[in-house]
Amino acid sequence: MPRDNVTLDDLRQRVNDLDRQLIQLVAERKALSEEVARVKRATGKPTRDYEREREVIMSVRAMAAERGVSGELAEQLLRLLIRSSLTTQEQASVVAQGTGSGRRALVIGGAGKMGAWFVSFLVSQGFAVEIADPAAPAPGVARVEDWRRTDLKHDFIVLATPLGITDAILRDLALRRPAGVIFDVGSLKSPLRAGLLALKSHGCKVTSVHPMFGPDTELLSGRHVVFIDLGNAAALQAARELFAATMAEQVVMSLDDHDRLIAYVLGLSHALNIAFFTALADSGEAAPKLARMSSTTFDAQLDVAGRVAEESPELYYEIQSLNDYGAESLEALSQAVERLRAAVLSQDHDAFVALMRRGRDYLADRRSVTERRA
Repeated sequence: MPRDNVTLDDLRQRVNDLDRQLIQLVAERKALSEEVARVKRATGKPTRDYEREREVIMSVRAMAAERGVSGELAEQLLRLLIRSSLTTQEQASVVAQGTGSGRRALVIGGAGKMGAWFVSFLVSQGFAVEIADPAAPAPGVARVEDWRRTDLKHDFIVLATPLGITDAILRDLALRRPAGVIFDVGSLKSPLRAGLLALKSHGCKVTSVHPMFGPDTELLSGRHVVFIDLGNAAALQAARELFAATMAEQVVMSLDDHDRLIAYVLGLSHALNIAFFTALADSGEAAPKLARMSSTTFDAQLDVAGRVAEESPELYYEIQSLNDYGAESLEALSQAVERLRAAVLSQDHDAFVALMRRGRDYLADRRSVTERRA
């Protein structure tokens, strides 16, 4: 029962106590997740169980309703905890598998953002990792400024360098003919074609990888890693085995298929957001005025566009300009905008509705494919 003499400080202290208890419970849940990961490994069960997740979420929503708590809030909280648990289990599985124990890896460009991700990923698997990068890497990792100063007797050589210089490094590596598996992690493969084929023609174990996630990613569940088949089965298999202990979805495709699809997956989405914030910047409407306005769609789009605007202009320019198939998606965007513009200005109701319905059907098909995978 509420006390009549309770003070605001008393209430705040109780809230603080509950917060501490919540954090303690989260810590206990994390520890249990590590034990769950151990048992799953021992019994050969997969890390992620979608049916179990649904059962937990539905149960928590029911408990929330009984206690007058928002079911949406309860579900969001549980999804955060499940994601944290999966991250813990996935990382524990990667470490336990120890794919790299007793083996060496060289990451050229390892001091960059994506390079640093691969350094950490390889270290967690037990690889003795060396970085070749003029910039200083994280403490505790061996480093040389130039990869040419290394013996190249590594089991894996990973190129996490800017697209503009990666091809030249690939061609130089081909002349040295290292025995280990070589792969780049570039967002595009068109600019690297000559270097990749040079390695292939020199008999090197070469493949190409595109991690479809950013360097801040911890959990690979729901993420894709694309592997380019360049005709060397051993190299392809070795690169795929690096991700075997994770929950990442592996996709194998040809170099040409990759860049044609990336023209839409990255090129189109980047271009759309660049066009969006460019239109806003050119609109004459002051940002503070728009900041006082709000709508669900605008806020969501603004959030995505804001993240795009913070990315490297040089990298995004390369993704647009160096893709052999890049013009195709830009032309599709231009035509779509013109069709929308024509329908609105001519007050063509049927044409506008047709655009909306066609898009709805296309996106519904995509959702059904995603749901079947889950």
